[in-house]
Amino acid sequence: MISLAHAQDAAAAAQPGFMQFLPLILMFVVIWFLMIRPQMKRAKEHKALVDGLQKGDEVVTQGGVAGRVTKVADAYISLEVAEGVEIIVQRPAVQIVLPKGTLKSAV
Repeated sequence: MISLAHAQDAAAAAQPGFMQFLPLILMFVVIWFLMIRPQMKRAKEHKALVDGLQKGDEVVTQGGVAGRVTKVADAYISLEVAEGVEIIVQRPAVQIVLPKGTLKSAV
């Protein structure tokens, strides 16, 4: 009798089922919608912002430097941060494009 009971338990446990993987699948779906998808959306918006940079745009870099774009190249842009002072930064370092006239009103 006892050996039959053990045999039935082993046979029932050996059958893999969809219900065993359901928590893992649900965790992946939750992580996808809460973490991965918003990050991909943010990256796409930032790429569009960087690709749309033009001469004369007023921007703020990730380091907090505010300036006006004077030259746009493939990988770098030149920013005028003060009268006659230009710095070169990488295009992806631009964090925000400000509305026109923001830098004049801040000074």
